[in-house]
Amino acid sequence: MKNAVFIFSDDQLGYKFSDTHPFNQKRLTLTVDLLNEMNALSLSDVVAPRKATDEELCLVHDPQYVEIVKKASLETSESQIYENYGIGTEDTPIFPHMHEASAGLVGGTLTAVEYVMEGKSQHAVNLGGGLHHGFKGRASGFCVYNDSSVAIKYMQQKYNARVLYIDTDAHHGDGVQWSFYDDPNVCTISIHETGRYLFPGTGNITERGSGEGYGTSFNFPVDAFTEDDSFLEVYRTAFSEIVESFKPDVIISQNGADAHYFDPLTHLYGTMKIYQEIPKLAHELAHTYCGGRWIAVGGGGYDIWRVVPRAWSLLWMEMNDFKTPKGELPKTWINRWSKESPVPLIPTWMDPNPLYEPIPRKAEITEKNKQMLEKALYLLRSQQSYKNHQ
Repeated sequence: MKNAVFIFSDDQLGYKFSDTHPFNQKRLTLTVDLLNEMNALSLSDVVAPRKATDEELCLVHDPQYVEIVKKASLETSESQIYENYGIGTEDTPIFPHMHEASAGLVGGTLTAVEYVMEGKSQHAVNLGGGLHHGFKGRASGFCVYNDSSVAIKYMQQKYNARVLYIDTDAHHGDGVQWSFYDDPNVCTISIHETGRYLFPGTGNITERGSGEGYGTSFNFPVDAFTEDDSFLEVYRTAFSEIVESFKPDVIISQNGADAHYFDPLTHLYGTMKIYQEIPKLAHELAHTYCGGRWIAVGGGGYDIWRVVPRAWSLLWMEMNDFKTPKGELPKTWINRWSKESPVPLIPTWMDPNPLYEPIPRKAEITEKNKQMLEKALYLLRSQQSYKNHQ
């Protein structure tokens, strides 16, 4: 059995809205190149993704919606009918071969699932995936199809798996949450910037699931300007306690890299430290509770030069038990891309310290996040306490 596989092909670069759109898959090219320069990615690690079938897409998405996406992929005119389905909008414009490109990203996550659930590798990563805003019958927030939701449903149907999904993207993982809101065998955790000022505006601690699924949806909305230590306290506490209680068969983690200070679309003050720590805990918990079964996908991340390649390289290296890199990035990588980058590249794995001016409200923000964490875990802790006293 392989330790980990890296799902990738150049076809994944075809998911492209426009040259100026913030969602830019060039970050995949930059990440793969950085890993190659580190001798951390061999040809034998790379597995080409397959394309998801219509039947697989319809595990989650309405057949009518899939047909609309196909139709839009063949037309250049922006029709009002498409906007009703969330495509042809400013966020999610139509582009040629949109259906094929989107189905390819879903297929990449399904390929990762098959490798892990069939025992061919312990872990698998599809950085082209993580499109967590896609809904049953509507595109949203740069996401046409929702690869994680399709993959979770696929794992349930084909492998009878109990699945835990953890999302550390700065934006709430709304599409995945609502797909399984009433399902007691899927637990969704989202740690994100509060929706007070940030898309999609959901992800409150009161969103706990419904019906039989009540108590299996967890949200941890951290305050704007949250820094590393506070973010990681929420992440470690929440993830550890929920995994222990839920006892999943497999963990799927969404690894958006947009909680970083440099990210242009969010208001969090994370540094590369959180991207070193996030995969460490996922890895550890997968081995403790799931026999090592861990699937990771990409997600947001809009500073494609200074943040995403480093963050996603750290994820892959952790997945492979490589020693955490320290010091400088390979000079060949810096020299190759600095000519093209609109901003000076960060030449080291960790960020310069200090990266930004001190936050005047640090103590207040940290305390607020602590109180939010206590409230969000109150129900779980009460249930655990009750069980322990039986």
